[in-house]
Amino acid sequence: MGTKRILVTGGAGFIGTNLINELCSRGHEVFAVDLYNTEREHYSRADVRNYRQLERVFERQSFDYVYHLAAEYGRWNGEDYYENLWQTNVIGTKHLLRLQERLKFRMVFFSSAEVYGDYEGVMTEDVMEKNPIRDTYQMNDYAITKWAGELMCMNSAKMFGTETVRVRPVNCYGPHEHYTPYRGFIPKFIYHALHGKPYTVFKGHKRIIDFVEDSCRTWANIVDNFIPGEVYNVAGRPEWEKDIKEYSDLVLAAVGRDDSIVTYEDAEPFTTKVKTIDCSKAIRDLKHNPRIPPEEGIRRTADWMKHYYRMN
Repeated sequence: MGTKRILVTGGAGFIGTNLINELCSRGHEVFAVDLYNTEREHYSRADVRNYRQLERVFERQSFDYVYHLAAEYGRWNGEDYYENLWQTNVIGTKHLLRLQERLKFRMVFFSSAEVYGDYEGVMTEDVMEKNPIRDTYQMNDYAITKWAGELMCMNSAKMFGTETVRVRPVNCYGPHEHYTPYRGFIPKFIYHALHGKPYTVFKGHKRIIDFVEDSCRTWANIVDNFIPGEVYNVAGRPEWEKDIKEYSDLVLAAVGRDDSIVTYEDAEPFTTKVKTIDCSKAIRDLKHNPRIPPEEGIRRTADWMKHYYRMN
């Protein structure tokens, strides 16, 4: 398909770092924006909450595609820092859409499987079209901001003819994801286990996880088969669905620790028990093909964290 000029917002973050590596390996010319100051090549500091800063990036060069990853992540982060969440995830997305309406680049918008909320059936992409919003129980502001972002993308396409593909990652994990208290359960478990800190496992919850390099291969394929208006779930293989305790056991085995640091409790309130995700559309259109099973992915993530926190 030839070399494309691509911008990744949130390009210094966990998924952004891995996605840029994948896109660069395919010969694309890739640029990043993020909040950090750094001397990295093809990088600009910009806060998506600030239209002027974003506009400066687009004044310097044009882009064929923009992968919009910049976001505040996580349910409890969205409760504790809701101002940052709404400004970044909603206002920041609106800023990019305004630039897209003017400059006509194609966009890949990163939503989240959290938009499905507490829906109890198989999570196919059309759940959001076929069910009243009250039936999906989006119980947190993070999920609501991601769904608002999707609605804004669809509205912009209708009003201004912009071309956007939406993706819904599912428990993506792996190297380059440093610890914060608001991360998903895999990096939290690994960080705590490495440092001998106690953590809690809630019983009765099942999840599929997807190793970040597998996910990024699929997202990078969008450039080769861009279907405007389409939306894709991206998750691990159905047979990798496990109880949270099973994942905890894999983490403990990877770092060589017993479960004396673990407290087991009954199901966590306000959290979906089982999320069963259908990825058949991504398999069909984007050649989605996860290769790294949880055992290997968790081991590789633990190795990266040991190196990152200088524990080798």
